Amino acid sequence: MRRTSTPHEWRSGSEPLTARSDLRLRLLLSVLFTPLFALMTAGFALWSAANGPGDVPSPASLRTFAVVCGVLTLLAAVDLAVVVRRRRTER
Repeated sequence: MRRTSTPHEWRSGSEPLTARSDLRLRLLLSVLFTPLFALMTAGFALWSAANGPGDVPSPASLRTFAVVCGVLTLLAAVDLAVVVRRRRTER
């Protein structure tokens, strides 16, 4: 006998049947944080380029911050694209 693909077998019973993500909030956060993280990436990269080897904070730590902010920019941009796509298909 083939197993059914319905999630009723492993539901705990405490979550709602029609749980959905709040797309408006995700859209707002993505629109807010994508340019913010992009500006922070550029700012840390420029600051790192202007810093000398003996300066505090070190250029290596500023580059690390720039990379982290760059990754956050990508994540926010991908989430923005996903939210826009889902809003178009759900209407």
